[in-house]
Amino acid sequence: MISYQGNKTVYWNLEGDSIVIVDTLRNEVFGKNIFNQKNLTFAPEMNIPTPTNYKLGAGDEVIIDIWGASQTSIRKTITPDGTINIDNLGPIFLSGMTIEQANNFVKRKLASLYAGVEDESGVGTSDINLTLGQIRTIQVNVMGEVVTPGTYALSSLSSVFNALYLAGGINDIGSLREVNLYRNSKLVTSIDIYDFLLHGKSSDEIRLFDGDVIIVPPYHSLVNITGQVKRPMLYEMIQKETAKDLIAYAGGFAGNANTSKITLSRKTGKYRQIHTLNSETIASFSLADGDSISIGKGLQLFENRVEVQGNVFYPGYYEIGGNIKTVRDLIEKAGGLTEDAFLDRAVLTREKSDLTFETLALNLNNLASSSYGDTPLRKNDVLYIAANTIDEDLGDLTIRGMVANPGEYQYADNTTIKDLIVRAGGLLSSASTAKIDVSRRIVDPSSTSNATTIAKIFSFSITDGLIADGKSDFILEPYDQVYVRRSPGYQEQRNVKIEGEVLFPGTYTLTQKEQRVSEIVGLSGGLSSNAYAEGARLIRRMTEDEIARQKQYLEMLARGAMKDSISTKSLETGVEYTVGIELDKAIKNPRSEYDIVLRADDKLIIPEFNNTIKINGAVMHPNTVLYKRGQSLKYYIEQAGGYSDLAEKKRAYVVYMNGMTAKAKGSSKDLIKPGAEIIVPTKEQKEKMTIGQTVALASSVTSMASVIALLINSLTK
Repeated sequence: MISYQGNKTVYWNLEGDSIVIVDTLRNEVFGKNIFNQKNLTFAPEMNIPTPTNYKLGAGDEVIIDIWGASQTSIRKTITPDGTINIDNLGPIFLSGMTIEQANNFVKRKLASLYAGVEDESGVGTSDINLTLGQIRTIQVNVMGEVVTPGTYALSSLSSVFNALYLAGGINDIGSLREVNLYRNSKLVTSIDIYDFLLHGKSSDEIRLFDGDVIIVPPYHSLVNITGQVKRPMLYEMIQKETAKDLIAYAGGFAGNANTSKITLSRKTGKYRQIHTLNSETIASFSLADGDSISIGKGLQLFENRVEVQGNVFYPGYYEIGGNIKTVRDLIEKAGGLTEDAFLDRAVLTREKSDLTFETLALNLNNLASSSYGDTPLRKNDVLYIAANTIDEDLGDLTIRGMVANPGEYQYADNTTIKDLIVRAGGLLSSASTAKIDVSRRIVDPSSTSNATTIAKIFSFSITDGLIADGKSDFILEPYDQVYVRRSPGYQEQRNVKIEGEVLFPGTYTLTQKEQRVSEIVGLSGGLSSNAYAEGARLIRRMTEDEIARQKQYLEMLARGAMKDSISTKSLETGVEYTVGIELDKAIKNPRSEYDIVLRADDKLIIPEFNNTIKINGAVMHPNTVLYKRGQSLKYYIEQAGGYSDLAEKKRAYVVYMNGMTAKAKGSSKDLIKPGAEIIVPTKEQKEKMTIGQTVALASSVTSMASVIALLINSLTK
């Protein structure tokens, strides 16, 4: 149905009850926007040969070229009285003539001036040709239902479309189907713009003349079409056009259109009417202004389809009729039954007349002679043929551990442990053949109680592909999991590096699990003469467990769970750390508590003697000074200008070259050693209260004191 809301027309889609709102003040009508598009100017083409039917008029420039026995060129503009003036010949009247007529006329006139000009028989030694130069400008009136009516100056080659474009196009109530051209108060032609839009018929052959009047009347009727057509929108219709014409304007039916049910809504005054049309009646049904046609979708059903599923060679959809009429025909077309098809009972699901379903059981034994094979098929039948075996739960096999490609593999009958190992890429060199475990889930369909045992474990050793008892027929079952253990006798090389002042620095392999630092120094040839053993340090790479604990510790600091004077941002979070060692004591006392056990990827650095001391942190001038044996902490602090105002003196500490640290307290002369660094921490900065905060606090205290005084007075009364 259609209703109106101000300047909007509301179209109700009768198929889906959806609403299409069309703003009638906009160019929603098919073709209305053709004259106001930026890329479509309708400007007349000027760079073309002069049309032979072009009629000359006042203001046109003509060019007369003479060649042959006589050579000259004459350019003249037609005067308002319709003539051109040629020297020694006088005025020649050309207005109203076509180019061809003017050319013949000028030839006859100039024959008396120029010798050898060919006569009517075509005999002569000179020729004359008249062409058009500058084109005149004409005045055309565009009136009626256009955006900007008025008088417009155009080229004399302009058409009606050029004039409509200059006038801004046709307005909201103007007609696209009846654009009238008047000349000398008489109707010359009526132009249907739909002929141009839909059939390419141009109005170029209708040239405008000076004084022409173009009048655009209001439209006769607007009709809306929605639904399954290629171009649903509003269309302007003229008298005697039918619904078939409208559908043609809309591009025709879409592929899924229901052409047997076309709904038309019409306003008749107080009430509305509904008309149901089809593809035959639309040719004779005339349309009226405000009509709305809705074309719905066809049903998503098939009228000639059946389906076969299950154990045939080519399951799928098939067309019934022709060579497929019965169950036997359908099975034969599907390639026949497979070897494992269950013939005693096939299921045919059928749609009844009330669109509910029923099931028919068929026996497919002796299909060629059985009456079941002759069961006729109906549309939308589904034939299902089951397998002769019960589906088994064939879960994947899993292999883990020391194989090239651990993971899950599809179950296959008669798979052995060795077969699965081969599928997994074979054993790694670290694999143990002395212990391979298989875990198997417990399956007991007849059980009536909870089981306490939840899995079975089988252990094997493998030699030359056979299990230890000389057999290789242990067959894996669905969901079995195989674990290939790591051999306890397999050890990867563990390397350490020694750098600095030894005779042969480089990388060394640990040959024992508890090999110590003194032994590696011995393997490297011992310390050089410049080595400073007391300053040697050990760099160690974190294990995964140490990295996890470090991360947990930093998270606790970030949450404020632990107090520390050092910001968490300043903490090093790398994967290496320094181990404090005393290499000089380790070398003197091998395998003692000083002789640290090495770990894979350890790096021992033995420096040269360093006789400087660094002083950093909260001192007046951080500095590096010479080491002096026997001098105390106070001496070195003074070398850095003394403590700063923010120094945390009691928390000063010393970092030695070997990575060990000590608290800097007392006046011990052995505290400072060569190459050490003295660090003085900074006190925590506390924000001072501003004057405003101090005043506010004082006011609060005064107010509180007043309240307490009042309470005391009230209690004493």
